[in-house]
Amino acid sequence: MAGRVKTCTNVAFLIDTNILVYRYDARFPEKQRIATDILRQGIKSDEARVPHQAVVEFVAATTRGKPEVRLLEPADARREAEEMLAQFRVLYPNEAVLRTALRGAAAYGLSWFDAHLWAYAEVYGLTEILSEDFQHTRMYGSVRVRNPFATANR
Repeated sequence: MAGRVKTCTNVAFLIDTNILVYRYDARFPEKQRIATDILRQGIKSDEARVPHQAVVEFVAATTRGKPEVRLLEPADARREAEEMLAQFRVLYPNEAVLRTALRGAAAYGLSWFDAHLWAYAEVYGLTEILSEDFQHTRMYGSVRVRNPFATANR
C-alpha cells in the first residue's frame, strides 16, 4: 500500500495490539511501515484509541523470549508503554465492557481476548477496529474490522 494509510475520517477507531507490536518489528518492513503510518496519523488526528488490554499485551509481546529474539528490552518496552499512555486516549475496562465481551464471545465465537477488544469498540461507540486478528471487513455488532496489513500479507 503506497502513500497514506486510509483510516476512518473524523471518527475514532480502535488500535489492536498487533499494530503496536509491528511498529517495532523490523522482520516485517511493510507491516512496520503501515503500523508506523497508522499510529502517526492516529496521534495527529486524535482519532486512534488504544485499549488498556493492548498496552499490556504490547509489553508482553515485545519482551518475550530470549534477549537475542526480543523486539524490545523490558525497560524500552515499559518506556514505550508510558509514551502510549501519554500520546493516545487509552480506554479502560468497566463492567459494561466485560459483559459485552462475554456476549461477544458467545455470539461471534471470538476468543476471549478478541471479544474483549471488540467490546471496547462496541461499548465506547467506535465503528472500526484496526487488526489482523479478525475477519477483514466483517461487522461484529456495530463495529467493522479492517486489516490494514491485508495487502502486506499477500
